[in-house]
Amino acid sequence: MIFVAFAFGLWLGIKRGEKVGIKSSDIMDFTVWMMVSALIGARLTYVVTHWSEYAAHPLDAISPIQSDGTIGIAGLVVLGGVLFAIPTAYYFAKRRHIPYFKLTDVMIPSLAFGLGIGRIGCFLNGCCFGLPTELPWGVIFPSTCLAGSVYPHNPIHPTQIYDLLYNFAIGFVLLWWTSKKRFQGELFFLFLGMYGFGRFLVENLRYYPDAGKLFALAGLQFTGSGLVSLAMSATGIYLFIKGREKKAKHAKR
Repeated sequence: MIFVAFAFGLWLGIKRGEKVGIKSSDIMDFTVWMMVSALIGARLTYVVTHWSEYAAHPLDAISPIQSDGTIGIAGLVVLGGVLFAIPTAYYFAKRRHIPYFKLTDVMIPSLAFGLGIGRIGCFLNGCCFGLPTELPWGVIFPSTCLAGSVYPHNPIHPTQIYDLLYNFAIGFVLLWWTSKKRFQGELFFLFLGMYGFGRFLVENLRYYPDAGKLFALAGLQFTGSGLVSLAMSATGIYLFIKGREKKAKHAKR
């Protein structure tokens, strides 16, 4: 699903880049850079925040053959991949002499749709799952996956599908807003505001062991990812509003 996400993002990015004069070769190279940096960031964040799993066997963090004989590397933190990709995108833009926010505005819908597509993989894998629920769309996962082993025979929130839906909604909003934007970076800031808020809401329906919860307030649980999401949302909303205000002032002169 990660491969499908990047393939679709590349196709959409090339189509959007053609309209603003960014070469398809630059979009293709940029997509590769983003794929590699996002995977590194997502993996690094997971290892750092789950170090107890690797303390006895540190090579398991990067080895495709685990110490218990398992083949494959499991464990990614999507938010870590997003945060790691942002400075990488800036470096790429400087290297190719492309205005940073021009590039991000072209590619940010691809990121939104890509994050949604990636969550299909989470759903099929039975990870990133939710808390028990009595809602009619609660899902019972097989006991052979992590979700089913934590909540055997219990319907739980399909938080992966919630993530898919709000990321797709963000993607469509960004495509629609493209014709309405007033300044470079506007779509990027709009994404930060919407994604951070949506991610925080879903965080409160996701399962976390007690060690992953920092504190609770007003009936909400706050995790590290939740706090980062709120900061991301607040930053995006602030920069979006300030950018629109600045552009409006210039238009009046």
